[in-house]
Amino acid sequence: MNPYPSRLAVSVALVALMVHLPVARAAGEPPPDKTADPQAEKPAPAPPPEKKVAPATAGADGFAIQSENGDYRLQFRAYFHFDGRFYPGVDRALAVDTFIVRRARPIFAGTVAKYFDFLIMPDFSQGTTTLFDAWVEFNSSSKARVRVGKFKSPVGLERLQSAMTTAFVERAFPTALVPNRDVGVQLYGDLDGGVVSYAVGLFDGAPDGGNIDLDLNDGKDVAGRIFICPFKKGSSVLKNLGLGIGGTYGQQSGALPAYRSGGQLSILTLVSGITADGARTRYSPQLSFYSGPFGLMAEYAHSESRVLQAATSEHAELVARAWQTTATVTLTGDTASYNGVRPRKPFDPPTGQWGAVELAARVNGLEVQGAAVSEGLIDPTRSVRKAFAWAVGLNWYLNRNVKEVLDYERTTFTGGTAGGDRPAENALFFRTQLSF
Repeated sequence: MNPYPSRLAVSVALVALMVHLPVARAAGEPPPDKTADPQAEKPAPAPPPEKKVAPATAGADGFAIQSENGDYRLQFRAYFHFDGRFYPGVDRALAVDTFIVRRARPIFAGTVAKYFDFLIMPDFSQGTTTLFDAWVEFNSSSKARVRVGKFKSPVGLERLQSAMTTAFVERAFPTALVPNRDVGVQLYGDLDGGVVSYAVGLFDGAPDGGNIDLDLNDGKDVAGRIFICPFKKGSSVLKNLGLGIGGTYGQQSGALPAYRSGGQLSILTLVSGITADGARTRYSPQLSFYSGPFGLMAEYAHSESRVLQAATSEHAELVARAWQTTATVTLTGDTASYNGVRPRKPFDPPTGQWGAVELAARVNGLEVQGAAVSEGLIDPTRSVRKAFAWAVGLNWYLNRNVKEVLDYERTTFTGGTAGGDRPAENALFFRTQLSF
């Protein structure tokens, strides 16, 4: 046998193997280095994917479009109140049974460049157009936010509650003694996880219950509020107990308030030529408590204004005090809160779900005092000195967006007519609310 062919075959095979090995290593993974740190062999973790949000959303809280990272956002919301007002046994010269569009308010809100929020809310009800809110807010921290524009003054507990979540169709007497909307600048925030909430601001100075757009004098109001929930972080039954006080002080001249009853009828009329002229002080201690289906709200309001009688150039003090206590209980076991009731079982008859039902009761009162009363600056034939009212109501929350309300309130008066006391007022209200 000739050995050369076998040797030649082996040689060719060895050369081919030597040529192939470097190619295989270059194309594949290098052999592991036995002396290397085992940790060095692990690949670096991939960076987390960038958080993105849906570009458009629609739901119970309204409609929104936004950028992928949420830094730019535009939201559209609205609420609508259709009311019926009936006054059984009340003089037709004082009150007329009527239907009314109480509120029709579109809301445009959003965020610009992550740290700047805004909100614009006009109202188109009752045949007029009124700007209720228009503000911009710097929101880099929940502990300190700055808001400028027109918005609710930080004083009254029930006034700061949205009209969509109040227990009754109309608010109680203390709300009539604190400003409604005012124009100014405010610093506010939550401390220690919401245990303490504060607000302080400088405003043009709206009269009691007033909603103003323009300032007609140089006077300004300093307004502030502090609200404490001492058990918020615990598991105590008092977890949702809150205590606070709000108030304003300023030098003001011009318009004075026009107080109304729970049935929205005028109960205070000044004689001609009486205007505010000097210091105005308001304060309002307040309390709220919610536990399971039960809710409680109580507040007191004091308003004292220096007034001027143009005919005599004499000054006097107009003093008003009001108080209220409101209790609610959800008959369906749903959770009560300051921000309203969210039904556990929204209205859906085919599945036997009917929403949430809430029973409400309220007592409240108002008293007008001061030298302005004793010196005859108040028209005694059309102005009451005292008012006391009790009310009961039934609220049906079909879902988060639709609510039906039925209220009855009876108010008795001291003074108010030339011959003595104004007749008692009976008011029966119902409301259909749509909100999103």
